[in-house]
Amino acid sequence: MAKISANYEVVFIIDGNKTEEAAAALVEKFKTLVEQNSTAMEVEEWGKRKLAYAINYITEGYYVLITFTSAPEFPKELDRILGITDGIIRSMIVCKDE
Repeated sequence: MAKISANYEVVFIIDGNKTEEAAAALVEKFKTLVEQNSTAMEVEEWGKRKLAYAINYITEGYYVLITFTSAPEFPKELDRILGITDGIIRSMIVCKDE
Protein backbone atom coordinates (compact mmCIF):
# COMPACT_ATOMS: atom_id res chain seq x y z
CA MET A 1 0.00 0.00 0.00
CA ALA A 2 1.12 3.55 -0.66
CA LYS A 3 2.04 5.80 2.22
CA ILE A 4 -0.12 8.75 1.21
CA SER A 5 -3.70 8.74 0.03
CA ALA A 6 -6.05 11.49 -1.07
CA ASN A 7 -9.71 11.95 -1.92
CA TYR A 8 -10.63 12.07 -5.59
CA GLU A 9 -13.70 12.45 -7.75
CA VAL A 10 -13.95 11.17 -11.29
CA VAL A 11 -16.81 12.10 -13.58
CA PHE A 12 -17.06 10.35 -16.91
CA ILE A 13 -19.59 10.47 -19.71
CA ILE A 14 -20.48 7.37 -21.69
CA ASP A 15 -21.62 7.77 -25.31
CA GLY A 16 -25.42 8.16 -25.19
CA ASN A 17 -25.78 6.03 -28.33
CA LYS A 18 -24.53 2.94 -26.46
CA THR A 19 -27.11 0.37 -25.37
CA GLU A 20 -28.07 0.24 -21.69
CA GLU A 21 -26.17 -3.04 -21.39
CA ALA A 22 -23.01 -1.55 -22.91
CA ALA A 23 -23.23 1.49 -20.61
CA ALA A 24 -23.79 -0.74 -17.56
CA ALA A 25 -20.77 -2.85 -18.56
CA LEU A 26 -18.56 0.26 -18.76
CA VAL A 27 -19.80 1.52 -15.37
CA GLU A 28 -19.08 -1.93 -13.89
CA LYS A 29 -15.60 -1.99 -15.46
CA PHE A 30 -14.60 1.31 -13.83
CA LYS A 31 -16.32 0.47 -10.53
CA THR A 32 -14.23 -2.71 -10.34
CA LEU A 33 -11.04 -0.87 -11.34
CA VAL A 34 -11.54 1.80 -8.66
CA GLU A 35 -12.50 -0.84 -6.05
CA GLN A 36 -9.26 -2.72 -6.66
CA ASN A 37 -7.10 0.41 -6.33
CA SER A 38 -8.77 2.49 -3.63
CA THR A 39 -10.31 2.34 -0.19
CA ALA A 40 -13.53 4.30 0.40
CA MET A 41 -15.61 4.40 -2.78
CA GLU A 42 -18.99 5.85 -3.65
CA VAL A 43 -20.73 5.62 -7.03
CA GLU A 44 -23.48 7.92 -8.26
CA GLU A 45 -25.06 7.24 -11.62
CA TRP A 46 -26.63 10.47 -12.84
CA GLY A 47 -28.09 8.75 -15.88
CA LYS A 48 -28.63 9.92 -19.43
CA ARG A 49 -28.59 13.67 -20.01
CA LYS A 50 -28.40 16.03 -22.93
CA LEU A 51 -24.88 17.41 -23.39
CA ALA A 52 -24.34 21.18 -23.28
CA TYR A 53 -22.75 20.88 -26.73
CA ALA A 54 -22.20 18.05 -29.18
CA ILE A 55 -19.00 16.04 -28.80
CA ASN A 56 -18.10 14.24 -32.04
CA TYR A 57 -21.75 14.67 -33.14
CA ILE A 58 -22.99 12.98 -29.94
CA THR A 59 -25.67 14.99 -28.13
CA GLU A 60 -26.53 12.71 -25.19
CA GLY A 61 -24.34 11.04 -22.60
CA TYR A 62 -24.67 8.78 -19.57
CA TYR A 63 -23.03 10.52 -16.60
CA VAL A 64 -21.29 8.68 -13.75
CA LEU A 65 -19.56 10.12 -10.66
CA ILE A 66 -17.22 8.00 -8.55
CA THR A 67 -15.71 9.36 -5.33
CA PHE A 68 -12.74 7.44 -3.94
CA THR A 69 -9.63 7.56 -1.76
CA SER A 70 -6.40 6.25 -3.25
CA ALA A 71 -2.66 6.70 -3.64
CA PRO A 72 -1.71 9.59 -5.95
CA GLU A 73 -0.41 7.23 -8.68
CA PHE A 74 -3.80 5.62 -9.36
CA PRO A 75 -5.72 8.64 -10.79
CA LYS A 76 -3.07 9.05 -13.51
CA GLU A 77 -3.57 5.42 -14.54
CA LEU A 78 -7.36 5.74 -14.31
CA ASP A 79 -7.23 8.82 -16.55
CA ARG A 80 -5.12 6.91 -19.08
CA ILE A 81 -7.57 3.98 -19.15
CA LEU A 82 -10.60 6.30 -19.45
CA GLY A 83 -8.85 8.05 -22.35
CA ILE A 84 -8.34 4.84 -24.34
CA THR A 85 -11.69 3.17 -23.55
CA ASP A 86 -14.11 3.09 -26.46
CA GLY A 87 -17.44 4.65 -25.49
CA ILE A 88 -16.08 7.17 -22.96
CA ILE A 89 -16.50 10.61 -24.55
CA ARG A 90 -15.28 12.80 -21.66
CA SER A 91 -13.77 12.33 -18.21
CA MET A 92 -12.34 14.48 -15.49
CA ILE A 93 -10.56 13.57 -12.25
CA VAL A 94 -10.33 16.08 -9.42
CA CYS A 95 -8.38 15.85 -6.15
CA LYS A 96 -10.72 17.17 -3.46
CA ASP A 97 -7.88 17.72 -0.95
CA GLU A 98 -6.25 20.52 -2.96
